[in-house]
Amino acid sequence: MSPTPAKPGGTRVPSRRIVLRGAFTAAVVTGTAVALLPLFDREQADTARPAPGADGTGSTAEEFAEMYRGREIRGTASVLVPAGAPDEDRPAFAAVPATEIRIDGRPLHVMRRADGTYLSDVRHYESYPTLLETARAAVDELGTARLAHPVAHRM
Repeated sequence: MSPTPAKPGGTRVPSRRIVLRGAFTAAVVTGTAVALLPLFDREQADTARPAPGADGTGSTAEEFAEMYRGREIRGTASVLVPAGAPDEDRPAFAAVPATEIRIDGRPLHVMRRADGTYLSDVRHYESYPTLLETARAAVDELGTARLAHPVAHRM
């Protein structure tokens, strides 16, 4: 590499490579800042409200415990929504709910479908709008049989 040429007054002239490298770096930093600006917008975070919840933490929950056809069923579902998420973006930020159903103390695997309904391992061809209806349908299908103990998956 040759040294940067000097002007007659003793100052150095930056090479074309250094000028282009600086311009490229400035463009990358500016583009990144513009892309991340909505995430760090202070006004949006200050005006956003948490999702409705009884505890004020921005969580919503479904919880039940009852005897149904001689079986004890318990269930919970909770969804945590970030407090800073704006109202129009809530579906994009909403987390997948943590769900749990127990029939006579044994866990029933439940999955949430994209449309918001639930299905279980016992009745996996039919979906239900609430966890309670899912648990009742599982009890109806089980009859007098009991759920098997959960098996730990090992690799």
